[in-house]
Amino acid sequence: MGSVAMDSDYGATRELSPLQKERALYRPELPPCLQGTAVRVEHGDAAIAADGADAHVIGHAFPHTYGQPLAHFLPKTANAPDATVITKHPAVRVGVVFSGRQSPGGHNVIWGLHNAINSHNPSSKLIGFLGGTDGLFAQKTLEITDEVLSSYKNQGGYDMLGRTRDQIRTTEQVKAAMTTCQALKLDALVIVGGVTSNTDAAQLAETFAESKCLTKVVGVPVTLNGDLKNQFVETTVGFDTICKVNSQLISNVCTDALSAEKYYYFIRLMGRKASHVALECALQSHPNMVLLGEEVAASKLTISDITKQICDAVQARAEKDKYHGVVLIPEGLVESIPELYALLQEIHGLHDKGVSVENISSHLSPWASALFDFLPPFIRKQLLLHPESDDSAQLSQIETEKLLAQLVETEINKRLEEGTYKGKKFNAICHFFGYQARGALPSKFDCDYAYVLGHVCYHILAAGLNGYMATVTNLKCHVEQWKCGAAPITSMMTVTGWSRGPAASQIGKPAVHMASVDLKGKAYELLSQNSSSLLMEDIYKNPGPLQFQGPGADAKPISLCVEDRDYMGRIKQLQEYLEKVKSIVKPGCSQDVLKAALSAMAHVTELLTIMSSPSYSGQATI
Repeated sequence: MGSVAMDSDYGATRELSPLQKERALYRPELPPCLQGTAVRVEHGDAAIAADGADAHVIGHAFPHTYGQPLAHFLPKTANAPDATVITKHPAVRVGVVFSGRQSPGGHNVIWGLHNAINSHNPSSKLIGFLGGTDGLFAQKTLEITDEVLSSYKNQGGYDMLGRTRDQIRTTEQVKAAMTTCQALKLDALVIVGGVTSNTDAAQLAETFAESKCLTKVVGVPVTLNGDLKNQFVETTVGFDTICKVNSQLISNVCTDALSAEKYYYFIRLMGRKASHVALECALQSHPNMVLLGEEVAASKLTISDITKQICDAVQARAEKDKYHGVVLIPEGLVESIPELYALLQEIHGLHDKGVSVENISSHLSPWASALFDFLPPFIRKQLLLHPESDDSAQLSQIETEKLLAQLVETEINKRLEEGTYKGKKFNAICHFFGYQARGALPSKFDCDYAYVLGHVCYHILAAGLNGYMATVTNLKCHVEQWKCGAAPITSMMTVTGWSRGPAASQIGKPAVHMASVDLKGKAYELLSQNSSSLLMEDIYKNPGPLQFQGPGADAKPISLCVEDRDYMGRIKQLQEYLEKVKSIVKPGCSQDVLKAALSAMAHVTELLTIMSSPSYSGQATI
């Protein structure tokens, strides 16, 4: 089978605590569309890119996998005469690999996939790749069995299989992946990861199709950052857990601040470039302030503007005899501040040219050099770190919270000397809540969601689909109402231009890009409505530790619940309406029916044409 012995204890049986043992007994529920042994799939219309202007570029780059139809998996009670019912399930060989940073709930994807393929044919095999994509290239495998899974069900981490570099991008890497799939005679390869990993999955699927490789490629949306979000994906596995764990930590800090009454806590939260984690944690724990990167970028706030904003808040609270507070900062904030982002781009450009770290400061342009010299030494050192593989800064290593705390303290001291601030001395304590939560026991929601996605992966394979992502929508409702399907990964892609320096500019490649916080969305609106009271009144809220049973166990992300995002369900509902119109407006129908239909369709067509145009600025959010 191509298995290679590993020095690491991948797949070893864990020692479980009594709580973990109790968790391992829980088996997530399946929605009706995944129950039974028959797979009922209804194919919708061809899925297109959200931005019509990108369609040509994406279609040219992915001629074999762009424009494929949506797939809806239906319960046996569904009235869908055009649905394909698959009752024969030959034995299959499926590979699965963790790609990207570990995220709570990842193991349940594998558990759900294992149970799905074996319930349809016990002779099927699930093969895990050890050590992430490096293990995929090197054909280092472990057969996933009930015994292997026994101590990983509903548990955190990625240690059953592990992860490493986690990319499938170069020609050599793609060839190695194809060689492995062919050598192991895999019917499907399931890639578990976020935006970058699913972009790689789409490219792999396209290459396999072009090369007539029989292995189908399926992507699964698993990332704790919550930034793989689009019209087909409502949220990602791991996001709920990370936000709940962090919210409890933040709430503990809030209680400490309220008790001591003399400290301002600056807390930086993980989440990469987008601020989804910071927004959700703010909604759950009610800190005094949260700085969202998207808000800063939209308002073009400078580091000086942000410092003044925080100082004004400190002064306003001091006037009410309050000398404590909690400020949340997303780790991606540094790339949202215009002058810091421009400085980073210039530094990264010098890295590309081979300039050594020691000499970069002397090669900076005058304005960049001035800004660099203004910053504290510890931040200068962190900004000089080599960028990540996606050209972003090493955000987890840049202590933006310490930078802001230091700048705020300097400004408050200045105001004290000038007499414009008459409060007490400013005291700051800084924290970074990052790696502590990545290995957390997953929330009940993440356990359920991941397990269901694993089952959806098998349905995608049974339907013979390639280059698709497993999707579950209507997630804010009970599992019984979840709607399962699959969407082509290429339909989630956009084409983004990029530039570095005044003269360099080019069109980027199609990719599944990170989704930013929607500043027109209901979650942001909810935060904005309460921002004044959160700032001045200490209405801290403690959701408590993550619960698997009892009160709070079934709570879902607030940012998920306040939105209305059942896109896949609405697409299907629209198709049903169109079919109903066809059944009513047929040759022989009355003149009045025909006129009414023409009038209504003309109006709808005109409206949708306007809304679909690139110049339309009042786009409704998904």
